[in-house]
Amino acid sequence: MNDLSRQATRLEAIGGRFDPWLTGAALALACLGVVMVGSASVAIGENLGVGPFHYLVRHVLFLGVGIALAAVAMRTELKTVEKYNQLLLLGCFVLLLLPWLPGLGVSVNGARRWIELGISRFQVVEAVKVIYIVWLASYLVRFRDDVTATWAAMLKPLGVAVLLVGMLLAQPDFGSATLLLAITAGMLVLGGVNLPRMSLPIVIGLPALAALAIFEPYRMRRITSFLDPWADQLGSGYQLSNALMAVGRGEWFGVGLGASVQKLNYLPEAHTDFIFSVIAEELGFAGVCVVVALYALLVGRALYLGLKCVEMRRHFAGYIAFGIALWIGMQSFVSIGVNLGMLPTKGLTLPLVSSGGSSVMMTCVAIGLLLRVSYELDRAERQRAVRQEGSPQAAASGDAPAEAPARTGPSPGRAASASSPAPAAAAHPAAAALRGRGTSRVEPTLGGFA
Repeated sequence: MNDLSRQATRLEAIGGRFDPWLTGAALALACLGVVMVGSASVAIGENLGVGPFHYLVRHVLFLGVGIALAAVAMRTELKTVEKYNQLLLLGCFVLLLLPWLPGLGVSVNGARRWIELGISRFQVVEAVKVIYIVWLASYLVRFRDDVTATWAAMLKPLGVAVLLVGMLLAQPDFGSATLLLAITAGMLVLGGVNLPRMSLPIVIGLPALAALAIFEPYRMRRITSFLDPWADQLGSGYQLSNALMAVGRGEWFGVGLGASVQKLNYLPEAHTDFIFSVIAEELGFAGVCVVVALYALLVGRALYLGLKCVEMRRHFAGYIAFGIALWIGMQSFVSIGVNLGMLPTKGLTLPLVSSGGSSVMMTCVAIGLLLRVSYELDRAERQRAVRQEGSPQAAASGDAPAEAPARTGPSPGRAASASSPAPAAAAHPAAAALRGRGTSRVEPTLGGFA
């Protein structure tokens, strides 16, 4: 075996590492969630006659399933996921139709957002968020140049998002619909769409969303109660006024873990939508700062990994990281803002912390995808370092990283390299292996669903 073959074998054996900061932040939030769900749900379980630890046990079970799903995502190559880009978009529409099927869909308080799985209910939009982000990442890779240059390529994912939003509003689920639009706009901007071009859909979309909120009576009541919750403290402002009282009682260091008063049948949904208010009451300003810092670390690290992936031309992985960062960042911001009275009341959970099986499991899957992104990024960096150290020709030519973008013609910047020794070396099978796995892979351009 010659030197090139031995080095190619060494490259194949190189693995990566999962990002420790990402792992640490996610584990810390999950552990905090277990503690706070246990604390916030004791009184609720006793009042409903299901036992004080009913919701805690359910939360731990769902978290266990979520961790198992995350482990599967962590072990799945992203190129394998990317192969199914057509089915991903179809899956989003199918999932949103399932709650309307007789015998499968479940209506709760007039909303059809869940399907009955026998042992539990599942809110389909939580899975749609993950699947849609992966599909949009694949779309931005396949049409990266077109998205930055043409209106049609930019408007196509916006049109898909509008269709999904229409299906969500029929359930109705205004919070998730708004979040989906915001994720779409954010990923398009991070994918290369310039802000002036993106401003037109935003200018059209914001008044439309405002009209949907204003002309729906229950949404309008939420806005008026948000502006002055004390005007109708026992009516439309009941949730927010009790949440603000919980936050105020916490002061600097809280009243102590388990000592919250507002969770004792005063604060509705204390273990789900308003769990942050319980955290503020029991752990105080210090605890709130820790929670916000953990989310900032998680989201910031995901954005950093996405940027590093794009720099190494691993665009699919980078866009997935961007999308998940936008999702977790915006949803946590909205949930915290609602609890602090900064935003109108919306039914969005606090990711990894609030009780709710669908949200917990799908957020774990998203974290698993993020960790897979970090693993493949670290592996690519290690392989590149070995190539450049062991191959003077590769180091001299720059040796392009994995997932180079698809091109229809030669790039002007590579005209000079056409006469370099790289093509001669690439003709040798072992030398081709040295160029890294997936280096020359062309992005799929499958038909049908984009």
